[in-house]
Amino acid sequence: MSKSSGRGLQADALGTFDTVVMAVAGSAPAYSLAATSAVLVGAVGLASPAALLYCAIPMLGIALAFSYLSRIDVNAGASYSWVGRTLHPFLGFVSGWALVISTTIFMVAGSLPAGSMTLALLAPGLADDTALSTVVGAAWFLVMLLVVLGGARLTVRAQLLMSGVELALLALFAVLALFHTDNARAFDWSWLGFSHFDGVSGFASGALIAAFYYWGWDVTSNLSEETRNSRRTTGLAGLIGVGIVFLLFEVFTIAVNVVLTSRQIQGNDANVLAVLGEEVWPGWGGKLLTVSVMLSTIATLETTLIQVTRSLFAMGRDRTMPSALGRVHRTWNTPWVAIAVVGAVALAMFIASNALGTVGDILSAAISAIGLQIAVYYGLAGLAVVVAYRRMLLRSAAHFVLGGLWPLLGALFMFWVFVESLDELSPAAVAIGLGGLAAGLVPMLWYWRQGSDYYRPAKLDAARAVPFDYVPDRGHPAERVRLYEGLPTDF
Repeated sequence: MSKSSGRGLQADALGTFDTVVMAVAGSAPAYSLAATSAVLVGAVGLASPAALLYCAIPMLGIALAFSYLSRIDVNAGASYSWVGRTLHPFLGFVSGWALVISTTIFMVAGSLPAGSMTLALLAPGLADDTALSTVVGAAWFLVMLLVVLGGARLTVRAQLLMSGVELALLALFAVLALFHTDNARAFDWSWLGFSHFDGVSGFASGALIAAFYYWGWDVTSNLSEETRNSRRTTGLAGLIGVGIVFLLFEVFTIAVNVVLTSRQIQGNDANVLAVLGEEVWPGWGGKLLTVSVMLSTIATLETTLIQVTRSLFAMGRDRTMPSALGRVHRTWNTPWVAIAVVGAVALAMFIASNALGTVGDILSAAISAIGLQIAVYYGLAGLAVVVAYRRMLLRSAAHFVLGGLWPLLGALFMFWVFVESLDELSPAAVAIGLGGLAAGLVPMLWYWRQGSDYYRPAKLDAARAVPFDYVPDRGHPAERVRLYEGLPTDF
């Protein structure tokens, strides 16, 4: 990567516990369950727990890829840097651009339910008012924007509060659901097998939905330059985060299938968790789980903001995007220009989607297309780790399986999801998904012609990488990895 001058992000601001919390919040367990359970159950029925299980396995492979790569290259751009230094700088830029596009769309999409849930708690009669929900959601977005602007420590404190309450409520209702006796059906271990899928096409339908329950845990890698002992911490936190949300997803998906009837599930597709809560604790349950979903939605707005702004910061620092994006605030040590730009773009999209029906339809299709962009940057990271560790894979069984085979299978799964999505999505969603990726060719080619050092990278090779402790010098960024010939290091 290019050597840049100027202030850096705030080093050593986060610890292991902080980053685990960020990983869990990034996947937004309550929001994902509330918004997607009805869709998943509608697609595969009683096979929904199995779909989540078999998608968790390749997702762990991608988490392993992020863990191994973060050990040899600490960079706020994460896959943008790793893919560029292993596969090709053009693919690295596409990886970073895919994250930027998908997170920007999601921030707009996620703000509306945040507003709707807030109104459902405070003024239930106004919860269906789209315009008012948009205004309240935009207000939450601005609050999270200011929190992220205020620095990593403020960000994680806010996250600890929101996610702490969310997870406590989910844990409470997991226990209540376990002891609930008035069930629609009895649990059967066959729900975790393949027998309830309607052939390969049925499995594909479930996989397309289930794979992206997990999206967001990789925010830990975008926070790597602000994390203590980041070479170990960010990857470990990502793995722990995937494990925690997998357990939550399984427990609540099984509970939905056990406690609720098919009519209840399909008739409440916007917030199945609230219906589940009302069943296991009449009177209070629905309200408390709505609080959980609201906090989860707001929390994931914060983690998504971190991902997109840190990625743009890395791009600006490398001059593959306007260099102003790489500027850091003197007091808060945050990429304030990137945060301001993202905020302006998102607010413009709020206004346009609410004011013009056609824009709203376009945004809806864009939300459906997010999966294409996520599959691209996850899949490329899975390939990148195999290339980076290619000379070390045969040194031990652990390297071969954890640093090679498992991430490779995860990458192949992501590319399979990408191809399957092309058939499942509407033509408009496919056009927006691929068009959004193609739009990145403009800045990529422009800054390549301008001679950005990013396009002349030092190749990332684990067999030659000698990590050393990063000590910031008056806030100036320094290279996090030195490469030496003939000095293999076993990780």
